[in-house]
Amino acid sequence: MVFRRLCFSHSQHVSFYECARTEAFWPEEESVRSRDTRSSRRRCHGGARKRQHEISFINWNNFCLILTTLKPFESVSVYSKMNKPGFFLWNLRQFGTTVFPTNRTLRQYPLGCCRPKIVYSNWNLRNFLLDDFDNRMQPSIRYLVQATFILKSVYGRFQTKGLRMATVSRVDRLLCPRGLSFASEHSIISEVTSDNGLKKVNFHHEASGQDILTKERNPIPMGHMKLLDCNSLSDVLDTFLKAPTFPSSNYFSRMWTIAKKMSEEKKHFEKQLMFSHPAFNQLCEQMMREAKILRYDHLLFSLNAIVKIGIPQNTLLVQTLLRIIQERINECDERGLSILSTVLAAMEPCKNVQALQAGLWILVDQQVWKIEHIFILQTVMKYIGKDTPIALKRKLEMKALRDLGSFSVLNSQRMFEVLAAMNHRSVVLLNECSKMVIDNIHGCPFKILMNILKSCRDLQYYNLDLFKGIADYVATTFEMWKTKQVLFLLILFEHLGFRPVGLMDLFMKKIVEEPAFLTMRSIISVLYIYSSLNHIQKDQNREFLDVLASALTGRLHHFSSENLLNAICSFCVMNYFPLAPFNQLLQKDMINELLRSGDEKNVFKLHILDTCLKLDAPHHKAINIPLPQLPESPLNLNDKVTEALSSLLGGQGYFSKNVQLPHNYFIDFEIRMDANRTQALSFADMDVTSTNMQRVAVLCVPRSVYCLGSSHPRGFFALKMRHLNIMGFHVILVHNWEMEKLTMEDAVTHLKTKIYSVEALSSADVNLQSTY
Repeated sequence: MVFRRLCFSHSQHVSFYECARTEAFWPEEESVRSRDTRSSRRRCHGGARKRQHEISFINWNNFCLILTTLKPFESVSVYSKMNKPGFFLWNLRQFGTTVFPTNRTLRQYPLGCCRPKIVYSNWNLRNFLLDDFDNRMQPSIRYLVQATFILKSVYGRFQTKGLRMATVSRVDRLLCPRGLSFASEHSIISEVTSDNGLKKVNFHHEASGQDILTKERNPIPMGHMKLLDCNSLSDVLDTFLKAPTFPSSNYFSRMWTIAKKMSEEKKHFEKQLMFSHPAFNQLCEQMMREAKILRYDHLLFSLNAIVKIGIPQNTLLVQTLLRIIQERINECDERGLSILSTVLAAMEPCKNVQALQAGLWILVDQQVWKIEHIFILQTVMKYIGKDTPIALKRKLEMKALRDLGSFSVLNSQRMFEVLAAMNHRSVVLLNECSKMVIDNIHGCPFKILMNILKSCRDLQYYNLDLFKGIADYVATTFEMWKTKQVLFLLILFEHLGFRPVGLMDLFMKKIVEEPAFLTMRSIISVLYIYSSLNHIQKDQNREFLDVLASALTGRLHHFSSENLLNAICSFCVMNYFPLAPFNQLLQKDMINELLRSGDEKNVFKLHILDTCLKLDAPHHKAINIPLPQLPESPLNLNDKVTEALSSLLGGQGYFSKNVQLPHNYFIDFEIRMDANRTQALSFADMDVTSTNMQRVAVLCVPRSVYCLGSSHPRGFFALKMRHLNIMGFHVILVHNWEMEKLTMEDAVTHLKTKIYSVEALSSADVNLQSTY
């Protein structure tokens, strides 16, 4: 017998008899309301049972509802009088003369202003409504939500004579108010007659003799300040158990604030205590009851805290909040968009989440041009999801470009991470933000530098000026950085293919001076970075490699077979062969363990190790276990180079295409020339073992074989060229991206300058042109 939700127009009259008998007043429960109305009409049939009183609900601008009994209906039809303007005016005059007497006992509290503090008690709504206050007294209780009053009648009915006004308490936005305690042994009801003869119903308490309304407006002993003193999740629940207050979102928000500062182990322990706490279920039930009337941003904050605390997503609490947020999504403002996107990004996909995600996309599409704050725009972009429609991503990009003049330095630094999270590569926006980052690089924190480089890696955005600016800044301020921080930055630079020469030289010197920094993981990382970027400094290289080999040997038994293979492979690329690590890896059981793993990368690295031992270090023993064959390399067509070579050399009989060499090496073209590289020789007339022949390997290479922005070859490609030289080849590199831009005539001239020696070109009066 509770009004869960009630919406009135500016003036609407509802029969008190209907209100007293209706079980629920939900708009969607039309069948229940119709059934109760029909039953009410049957009970009211006949002249003796006509409705005698009526309640007028008047919704003013401040949405304050007043309940009062009006003119009796003893001889006038209810339905005919309710539709006449005169009846409404009479009620309005009666409202002015009776509701606001000189010594009034009723105070109004508009929504959001001068709201009384509600004192909660630990109770159950169903049991409360079913309790008997007295053997002789069964009052009907009505809770009118959204700026309503609590009204209690005597003996289940109102007197028919005179005009009475009930002294009641307004409950602001409260679905289940618990400020009034109607215990049978404490509560009594008395009728007081005022000076004008009107009767008022007042509530008294035997223990204190104080008006309960005055009690409610006293300061709450367990308020929000008490929550700030809580240091654990259980403390928050204990505070709620002692004196629950509205809204429940404060408790969940406080619990998340406490939990996010804990370690994972402590958080897991606190969650177990929270789930077993006797007040936890009660708090969840109160949250569900209050969900429909909470402010929308509080509702979003509550869901965010509940999800982050770790309450399972398939619980009734979470799913209820998701449904209510869906129903009220039109209340979402600019701030709500950022909160909602953040919450959905932390949740697992389900039907309610997907429906809410779709609604968020529509809402953002409608309100994107109204977003005023750059931080909120970036938050929405970051958490809106990688599956967002491309049209919406571009719309957000255009909004960010339009507000680019309002970007702060922090906004520009954050935009890299935002675009990476949204999986949208906006080169124009990244270029503009890069300029601001470079201009304000001094004082930039380590975390922001890491996020920028990670985002560039994820977006495949290669800005040489940005990378140089970051590397030069770290090198300039090298002494203020931790060695571990510099290592992390170098790892990201390696992922981007960028070789910061100055910074890597300083780091090599730091390792030589302080080898105690090296751990098992850092040894592998340092070896991989320097071998992948092929960074060799003649002055310090030998000493640097000795320090790394010594650190590896000291921890040799702590390395797994796979980690040891990675370290040894890096040493091979840098043409360095420490004895102890190699002997440890070349044991038969270690090789078999690597082969049994089934990882193709391990097989590839074992082939590299075997080749290096045979070509670079023949004094070492090679792998005596047969290795599985590697998959064949894909054939490169290179039609333009083929045509140019045919025109230059005089036919395809003077070169060979797609040549497979020993040790699993593959070259695009092989040309056989005399020792001075002045003349190409036919394959049919020349013996491969002839000493007067020079074998030429032509490799068509992409940009990825070089370090970013330079002609410095990367590790494995440098290893291949070294091994081809050992095998007797003269290596010629043809850049694919350059050949695509040249005409056939220019391509022939370009290849001629590369293939023939300088002496041969000088004798033929050919100008040497080098393109790299």
